[in-house]
Amino acid sequence: MADVIQLLPDSIANQIAAGEVIQRPASVVKELLENAVDAGSTNIKLIVKDAGKTLIQVVDDGCGMSETDARMAFERHATSKIRTVKDLFSIRTMGFRGEALASMASVAQVELRTRRKPDELGTRLVIEGSNLKVQEACQAAVGTNFAVKNLFFNIPARRNFLKSNTVEMRHITDEFQRIAIANPHVFFSLQHNNTDVYHLYSSNLRQRLVHLFGNNSNKKLVPLKEETDLIKLNGFIGKPEYARKTRGEQFFFVNNRFIKSGLLHHAVTSAYEELLPKEHYPLYVIFIEINPANIDINVHPTKQEIKFDDEKMVYNYLKVAVRHALGRYSVAPELDFEQDPLFARTQGVIKTAQPERYHEEKGGEVVTQQASYTVRSSGMNDDLKRRRNNIENWEKLYEGLDAFGDGTKGEARPDDAPVSFTIESKMSSDTPELDDANQSFSTQHKKPYQLHRKYIVSQIKSGFLLIDQQAAHERILYERYLKNLKEQNISTQKKLFPININLPTDDAALLRDLLGTVQALGFDIEEFGGNTFTLHGVPAELAEQEQEQLLIERLLEQFKQNLELNLGITENAARALAVSAAIKRGKRLEPEEMDVLVAQLFACESPFASPTGRKCFITFELDNLDNKFG
Repeated sequence: MADVIQLLPDSIANQIAAGEVIQRPASVVKELLENAVDAGSTNIKLIVKDAGKTLIQVVDDGCGMSETDARMAFERHATSKIRTVKDLFSIRTMGFRGEALASMASVAQVELRTRRKPDELGTRLVIEGSNLKVQEACQAAVGTNFAVKNLFFNIPARRNFLKSNTVEMRHITDEFQRIAIANPHVFFSLQHNNTDVYHLYSSNLRQRLVHLFGNNSNKKLVPLKEETDLIKLNGFIGKPEYARKTRGEQFFFVNNRFIKSGLLHHAVTSAYEELLPKEHYPLYVIFIEINPANIDINVHPTKQEIKFDDEKMVYNYLKVAVRHALGRYSVAPELDFEQDPLFARTQGVIKTAQPERYHEEKGGEVVTQQASYTVRSSGMNDDLKRRRNNIENWEKLYEGLDAFGDGTKGEARPDDAPVSFTIESKMSSDTPELDDANQSFSTQHKKPYQLHRKYIVSQIKSGFLLIDQQAAHERILYERYLKNLKEQNISTQKKLFPININLPTDDAALLRDLLGTVQALGFDIEEFGGNTFTLHGVPAELAEQEQEQLLIERLLEQFKQNLELNLGITENAARALAVSAAIKRGKRLEPEEMDVLVAQLFACESPFASPTGRKCFITFELDNLDNKFG
């Protein structure tokens, strides 16, 4: 039998490697920017067209390459970063494998211009699909200029798997931000389709974060700094009140390399304990300096996963450092062990005020007393109102019930006697709320009830429905916005005075792309300049909603969450605004409001699930309930 094992040609081997290293345009951006940083550059420019599908160009003023090095750089496993096996355990550069440029050249058309400072002429190379087309001397500035054109031009199937320009540009922005944060001393710029997106001058870390995330981010930041013989931690964490429902502003850097780690993320979030609302994520940018011999970064082709020799040690140091930072800047709450626990459940931070002196007359003598008091946030009032509302609803549900001590009406019951009572609810004798045959309301129906400000109980002939008020409202709004977007029929409530809204650069770029759709949703908004927009009006039904800035931010936040779902821009916008504008769990509803909500839900084309996939209601059949009591 003939031999069947043979070496693959370099072009095929490079394409296989490209499948791991170059997954999308953002992968090219990451590799080229990291090479520019490793070259000692102080000015790095990124130019992108069509979200990187047509062009990705990185221009730096680093050390440059000789003619031989320029040609060798495109060979597999050719690198200047390591020489021996020992070097793998002391890596401090961003790249080291020597696969990135070879992978790019195999799936794109690459042009390189580079020159070292002592050389009079530079070198120009043109490579297409791993084939060298041009190698010649040329005039070039000191540094390196990489241009990667028509990514995946020779692999149409891979190109078809790329997402929309909005999604791909989002990934490019993420990679750009990570490298810009890790190197605040370097000038970075990003240009997309001849429009400047970022222009980041050399600065310190705090200034770099403000430039990336917007001027409002400055007040969110709490410095973090801890240093031991084994590990050094520094950076910034966010104040709990600025936590968001989506991830995105969470960054870990180990020896200046961005990494992803669920373990370290858990250490940070557990340090916040109960300071964060449910399903909210804090902002953090944390740099970890550790001996390279104690970590392994050669775990994944993207080099975003690493292993620590002692994960427990790193976890504990990080958790303690975050707690210290929160405590040092008075972000964590103070504890008052003498207060009633019922009144301790506040939404805001509890602060103990300074003792107050007062005078009291006792037995003809004036005695000076000292009293301490506690200042609590208005969240206490909300909690009491919620409790009172629940009690009122349960009392309405069981109106007319008679309680007896031992089963005989009118007898007093001793305090220690067992409780025995009979329940006769008026609900059982009223007309059903919904007609099961056509899911419509009868002319007379029992008023619905709200449970824990989350669910609505609505009676039907066969039992009752338990409706999730937030999911139901999301479904109602989604279908309404979708219809109005198609019919261009949304009314706008004008503001008495225009409002300027300042956004982070990436959010501003996203809103700029969505401006036409957002205006079709009923927002009267226009560009003011830079990252600022002027809001003249909002959809009429949202006129009484939360602050306009927060509404726009949540709309963009929800839109970004939906980007990977391959929704059309109309469906995505309708879904994002519905989730952002829907009534939330915890909001008290009047019976009339619940009536309208239930009626509108069952008037929807698809009332069973919210646009995010959550059930809108659950049916409880009387037969099943009877069996539970049988």
